Amino acid sequence: MSDAPHLNLARSLAAFDESKRLIPGGTLGIRRPYNFVAGEYPIFFEHGQGGRVTDVDGHEYIDFLCAYGPIILGYREPEVDESVIRQIRDKGFCFSLTQTCQNRLAEKLGALIPCAEMCVFVKTGSDATTLAVRLARGQTGRSKVLRCGYHGWHDWCVEVKGGIPKKLYEDVLEFRYNDLDALGALMNEHGSETAAIILTPFGHPLAARLEAPKPGFLAGVRELADRHGAILIFDEVRTGFRLAMGGAQAYYGVTPDLACFGKAMANGYAISVVCGKKAVMQVAEKEVFVSSTFFPNSLGYVAALKTIEILEREKVLESIWSKGKRFMAELGRAVDGAGVGAELSGIAPMFFITFRKDPDKIYKQRRTEFYTQLIRRGVFMQPYHHGYLCYRHTDDDLAAAAAAVTEALAVVREKHGNWDA
Repeated sequence: MSDAPHLNLARSLAAFDESKRLIPGGTLGIRRPYNFVAGEYPIFFEHGQGGRVTDVDGHEYIDFLCAYGPIILGYREPEVDESVIRQIRDKGFCFSLTQTCQNRLAEKLGALIPCAEMCVFVKTGSDATTLAVRLARGQTGRSKVLRCGYHGWHDWCVEVKGGIPKKLYEDVLEFRYNDLDALGALMNEHGSETAAIILTPFGHPLAARLEAPKPGFLAGVRELADRHGAILIFDEVRTGFRLAMGGAQAYYGVTPDLACFGKAMANGYAISVVCGKKAVMQVAEKEVFVSSTFFPNSLGYVAALKTIEILEREKVLESIWSKGKRFMAELGRAVDGAGVGAELSGIAPMFFITFRKDPDKIYKQRRTEFYTQLIRRGVFMQPYHHGYLCYRHTDDDLAAAAAAVTEALAVVREKHGNWDA
């Protein structure tokens, strides 16, 4: 299997040179070029449609990042966009008071999400997780937080600590996903001071294999929180409206006290929510302060209402699970047959291809080669972040992507040999 030709990225690179004069680093966070394969991946997109995106140089890709998760239906979904356009044209969306679509969305979430007795709407996942922690501290009067997973960029949880005084996160302790014994030991030591346990109910650690909960793990976390009087928070920013309409809590049958949803809820429009049990949520009425000029803007509300309507009407998650299972089976055969140390993890709506580590770190070369060959073949995935399926990914898209994965793995084998465990 020969190399696919290098993409001409002249316009993307020129735009990046320009952006570096205007934006620190040209672009920030996980969108920085070194989080992909520098010189191989585009840096700027021009447009998207359905399950595909096109960069500024005109290259089209089957997109499995889905804007890092918000695109659950597809890009430029007509019904969702039209609902937003009507709101702008006929009613407006930014006022000194809140519009009643807030109430309709809260009622809808209450009917879908097991823990959602009340809701507070914000804009981003980081907003939601930070508010949830504040509510838990306000309700319990305690300070410590035990965390597991990525919860955003705010001071209490961000992994990169530059610019953050230690005192702002010294009460936040980490535990590993699926390690109930370690969490139990932390709770035995700090339980009386612990306001909240916050975790992603489906494990998606940074740049590593995805993990489903082991039997009894989530129920065990629930029991530990109850025993020590702590608030259990599920960070469902990624799992919400993907694993099930009621999130991972509905899928796995364990109900938290609070949950954070965002991303897929509005198919790309900026909205997130903290929902949960009334006894905890009500501290936001007086004891805990939350306010923003833009939190009540209604475009996210109407986009979420229309997205949820389509998800239910079209049985979107059933389709994604069905297509995803077939796609995962194809990827699994390709990965297992390649013999290059690649590993497939995840479930139908969320998947990841990683490479087993070795002492000489040859896996990094294999990973770089694999993702280089994928992007050259028109498949947009990320070496350090898992992928998603969306509703508008067609059977042809998935067949083409599976073929590209097979070819990319063959190139890895030719250049770097078989994996020697």
